[in-house]
Amino acid sequence: MMGGLIAIVDDEPDIVELVSIHLAKAGFKVRGFSDAAALLKFIDRGSPDLIILDLMLPDMDGFDICRRLKGEPRFASVPIIMLTAKGSETDRVVGLELGADDYVTKPFSARELVLRVKAVLRRRTEKEPARKITIGKDLTINPEKFEVLVSGKKVALTPSEFRILAFLASREGHVFSRGQILDHLWGHDKAVIDRTVDVHINNLREKLGKAAGHIKNVRGVGYKVGG
Repeated sequence: MMGGLIAIVDDEPDIVELVSIHLAKAGFKVRGFSDAAALLKFIDRGSPDLIILDLMLPDMDGFDICRRLKGEPRFASVPIIMLTAKGSETDRVVGLELGADDYVTKPFSARELVLRVKAVLRRRTEKEPARKITIGKDLTINPEKFEVLVSGKKVALTPSEFRILAFLASREGHVFSRGQILDHLWGHDKAVIDRTVDVHINNLREKLGKAAGHIKNVRGVGYKVGG
């Protein structure tokens, strides 16, 4: 999605400037913000194509911002890359649990960050199977509309959650390994931890509610839908 709008939220002006310069050179439009309030005011008028989010901001914790955005249907599909000095596995897992699409730790390479942005946007725009998929009597997946319905009620999923569900449902009853799921989402440019798939599956089950039982864990192998 070249030319897309990227929002950068970081209280360090040098980082905002550095990232902005590299993204602009790569053909993106960029808006920088020094705190959460400025970002929230901006996106209230329209959503960016992706948000690069620092976790330690002066007015709000980045995790709280991510939780808030992913909990609102109109923002849930906007990818978020967390950019932070918090590099522990626990922080990464928390970020993924909240719906972040990638997690980059400081210090970082601006060129690598641009590649991560391109990879996340590419995953977002890659076409899933076009046909509508119905699982059981209560779960419907419409890839063209990026829409999931449980008993006719729309469920807000993050891009990664939707892609996992659509991938599993594309071959009902087939067991996909964690490696296959990771390859489908991140390909060769994935920079994720082993628990990523399990974290997203847990989030999916929670959001699907009574339809969660369609996602089954095959011990020692991976996951499947139906069957």
